[in-house]
Amino acid sequence: MALMMRNSHAFFLLLILLPLLASCADQKQVYIVYFGHHSGEKTFQEIEENHYSYLSSVKVTAEDARSSLIYSYKHSINGFAALLTPDEASKLSKMEEVVSVFRSHPKKYSLHTTRSWEFVGLEERTKPYYLKKEDLLLKSKYGNDVIVGMLDNGVWPESKSFSDEGMGPVPPRWNGICQSGDAFNSSNCNKKIIGARYYINGYEAYYGPLNRTIDYLSPRDKDGHGTHTASTVGGRRVPNASAIGGFARGTASGGAPLVRLAIYKVCWAVPGVEKDVGNTCFEEDMLAAMDDAIADGVDVISISIGTSKPMPYTDDGIAVGAFHALKKNIVVSCSAGNSGPAQSTLSNPAPWIITVGASTLDRAFVAPIELGNGKKIPGVAVTPHNLQKKMYPLVHAAQIVNPNVPKNETMLCLPGSLSPKKAKGKIVFCLRGAGTRIAKGLEVKRAGGIGIITGNTKEMGDGLFPDPHFIPGTGVTYENAVKLFK
Repeated sequence: MALMMRNSHAFFLLLILLPLLASCADQKQVYIVYFGHHSGEKTFQEIEENHYSYLSSVKVTAEDARSSLIYSYKHSINGFAALLTPDEASKLSKMEEVVSVFRSHPKKYSLHTTRSWEFVGLEERTKPYYLKKEDLLLKSKYGNDVIVGMLDNGVWPESKSFSDEGMGPVPPRWNGICQSGDAFNSSNCNKKIIGARYYINGYEAYYGPLNRTIDYLSPRDKDGHGTHTASTVGGRRVPNASAIGGFARGTASGGAPLVRLAIYKVCWAVPGVEKDVGNTCFEEDMLAAMDDAIADGVDVISISIGTSKPMPYTDDGIAVGAFHALKKNIVVSCSAGNSGPAQSTLSNPAPWIITVGASTLDRAFVAPIELGNGKKIPGVAVTPHNLQKKMYPLVHAAQIVNPNVPKNETMLCLPGSLSPKKAKGKIVFCLRGAGTRIAKGLEVKRAGGIGIITGNTKEMGDGLFPDPHFIPGTGVTYENAVKLFK
């Protein structure tokens, strides 16, 4: 009798789960189907028709096959991105001609100063007798006429870093375009920014049409990341530049100030979340951009995007695109990521990519904390704001959170988490982690806090960032964070 009851319970549970299992099996997601390289014998139309034929082999109708295609990669990369069910993707992966089939996901990839280039030995000498034949900038002619393709979230072309004053004509080998869109047209390209495109099909396949109040449907940069990376690589020399508040005043310059820049916008604002969460980058969009960049005639591709953990090269869109770029003698440089120092946190480890890590600079922006007992705790910041009085109460974020905040988020100062009644007039200690450091300061400000101290977790160790907070603030290492509350 007991056995019959257990069997009936199992049968009942199976009946409940069957619709759910069927729904999961039928749910369409974006997959990239990768074949390797093109033979060079087919026209673009023939390539696309060939891709449709593969889709037709797993779809019910030809119309379904055509409506599911998101990108057909036709220049150097042979493959396509399409909406597929897991079962359809599995069938395609078993075909002899297919190298790999991998799923796209919005959380798979994410976006990862005046002294930097002098620090690494690339600063232009201002006095003639300092010039040496072996200086890298001289030998490279400051990057003159090298074309660098930037994959990021766009560019703010009005920045002085992108002036084309004194630059010669665009290299005749350039085949790219200047794509128009929101607040961006062909007049925004010049002899410095020689091309600009945007790629959004993968993003919109997942999220739906872009909300044009949170991002520009164009190559224009909404939050500054793409402008930062483009100017770091190839920005013109801009004298008397500084951070907010006049910190680090000097001449800002890119590493190779005379390179030409081609902008490929592949990262977009995430809908329905706070702006500080950042952007999302879909690899089907990145592959389309890299395929175009190769055909456009770039010499270098620079990417400050990566995964949170390494993955097989044939399942990594950046690694696949970089491999095809290298076959065309195009150098690909990628960031190593922001996830260290733990093991297995390196992004972009493929051996055909130049993976660039961070360096510890030889200067600091000191912003110490003075405790009531007279002890001083070292910290760093570039905030221009000062406290009005000498002493204020110090409180840990976990002590002043609203009651509905999840236990694992009580120390993080995430948007809406702090109680204004408890935070008012206090300096708040916030643990680094989820959310950006600047957003934590904004949350403290919203709640009426007078200042912020951001503290590293044990895993973060001693790595600090001097942040331009909107209230008085500083950042401390894990060791010093512990000392604050001893």
